[in-house]
Amino acid sequence: MKIVDKDIKRLSHIPVLKEEVKYFLNIKQGKTYVDGTFGAGGHSSMILSSADCNLYSIDRDPNIKIYAQNLEKKYPKNFKLIEGNIGNLKILLEKNGIDKIDGGILFDFGVSSMQLDNAERGFSFRYDGPLDMRMSKIGPTAAEIIEKSDERTLSNIIYKLGEEPKSRKIAKAIVNYRKNKSIKTTFELANIVRGATGIIKNKKIDPATKTFQAIRIKVNNELEEIKKALEDTKDLLAPGARLVIISFHSLEDKIVKNFLKINCGLTSNPYRHSVDVFSKFSDKNTLFKLLTKKIVKNNERNNKTNPRARSAKLRAAEKISNFADAA
Repeated sequence: MKIVDKDIKRLSHIPVLKEEVKYFLNIKQGKTYVDGTFGAGGHSSMILSSADCNLYSIDRDPNIKIYAQNLEKKYPKNFKLIEGNIGNLKILLEKNGIDKIDGGILFDFGVSSMQLDNAERGFSFRYDGPLDMRMSKIGPTAAEIIEKSDERTLSNIIYKLGEEPKSRKIAKAIVNYRKNKSIKTTFELANIVRGATGIIKNKKIDPATKTFQAIRIKVNNELEEIKKALEDTKDLLAPGARLVIISFHSLEDKIVKNFLKINCGLTSNPYRHSVDVFSKFSDKNTLFKLLTKKIVKNNERNNKTNPRARSAKLRAAEKISNFADAA
């Protein structure tokens, strides 16, 4: 579906934890920054307006180019949009002549509002549309993965990537439905899931939510791309630069937490009710200094303004040594 100018306001994106990102990224004049997940450009716009800095924004979705047009006109010498996958972060930046980032890197993981609000993309069960879910519009669609996967594979995808306890029932229902008809639309899949799990009254989360999350993650290989992107930051960031990461569900946050635990020379605090999430145990191979001992979350006021961001969790760290030196 072609997005025209009048759609920009309708599809506008409210940047998650905007002030918190600004604070932890510590945006300074003359420094270079990376917005690893451009989306509709909310965070990128904030970064560029905060100081006379340079920004490279990355996104795999070809539809987002329209959101970059105003920034390209306003900051022609300071801003560049790069189409690509964050799993290739280092390669993408090197192709643009960048081998070190002295300001910081921001990641805002997950699906963007503009993707959710476009029925033709098939990310949301709020709208009836083709079961696609591809962020880059390349590779197998959600419908193709559902059609070709056997019951056990589907169950594993839904359980592991959606943390859905009723994954076996859902997978069985999908396979039974498939015997008579291919599953082509978001409404079809959502109704199959609801039929398999049952609808619990007064429950805020739709029964189809976790299954849709799992299929989307599988389609886009999201968790592996996150791991690769985080690894690239170890070499890309210069000492003093910041790493700010926003995640939206436990699978993403677990990857981020473990990455920071290892590279900040920290271990999980054995005292469950302690204020500190981590405690220091070794300076060996320490690359980062943790800036957020407690995760940063949206407040209630922001949740009302942007309810989709209610599950957002922010973690941040500062690079303190070069990767080669620590190794």
